Amino acid sequence: MKNELQNIAKDTNIYLKKFINSQSNSKLVSPMKYGLFPGGKKIRSKILIDIGYIFSIDYKTLIKIGAAVECIHAYSLIHDDLPCMDNDYLRRGKPSTHIRYGESTAVLAGNSLLTMAFEILSNPYLDLNEKIKISLIKKLSECSGHLGIAGGQYLDLNYEKKKISKNKIVDMEIKKTGKLFSFCCAAPAIIKRRDKKEIMFFENIGSKIGLLFQIADDLIDFRGNSKTAGKKTGKDHKKGKATLVSLLGYGDSIKFCDRIILDVNKNLKKYGFASMKIKETLNYILNRNKWKKIINI
Repeated sequence: MKNELQNIAKDTNIYLKKFINSQSNSKLVSPMKYGLFPGGKKIRSKILIDIGYIFSIDYKTLIKIGAAVECIHAYSLIHDDLPCMDNDYLRRGKPSTHIRYGESTAVLAGNSLLTMAFEILSNPYLDLNEKIKISLIKKLSECSGHLGIAGGQYLDLNYEKKKISKNKIVDMEIKKTGKLFSFCCAAPAIIKRRDKKEIMFFENIGSKIGLLFQIADDLIDFRGNSKTAGKKTGKDHKKGKATLVSLLGYGDSIKFCDRIILDVNKNLKKYGFASMKIKETLNYILNRNKWKKIINI
């Protein structure tokens, strides 16, 4: 599992570096690269490849789509860390992009990574039918904007130091984190031109996986330390963040995660042995805070 993640991270970063270097240089390239590389464990890309395995989709094609996903993820982290958002000084074991380059530059670098994701999906080197590309771009746009990441971040900030219901927290965390995972799970079905019902099935699977990831991330914040996590921990409690961990407690949150894993595995069982890869990844997501070296989340 660890070696597979490393290979996916390596291949994704190679493609991203090649893509950026093929473009005309600008003053924003340096902060873009700073926020994008090394780029974490590539859990989202791993989920994309796991679901792609079910549909027998070419690995190199999935790496390119995963590169677009990683651009969206990096943009969201750069913006999340800004003083007007979560005001975090540390990300992936180094100073946040706005600390290194300044706030205005960080905003522009994040914006540039957001748009670069769609450059990647529309690029001729992604050898897919144009209608499929448009469908992927549309879906990723939906998952990144006010119905997805941006909307979830708004709710996350708005819910601080307030008593929020479980259902509202789940909805917020699915938007903030789950929607990008939804894209990763739906993309292979879109590429294979599956019907709307099956695409929606995988979108829902992705939402659950994203929720699992967010809870696991909150568990790390709750009990982890900044040195091993690569970012400041304990901040959710200090800021009065509305999380399932703060609402349910540590133990019940783990039980909640276990139920998500059981539910996802049950739903994917009909795809047979091909779904085993995703099963391994789900267990890794929940237990990654137990690894000796937890960095680049």
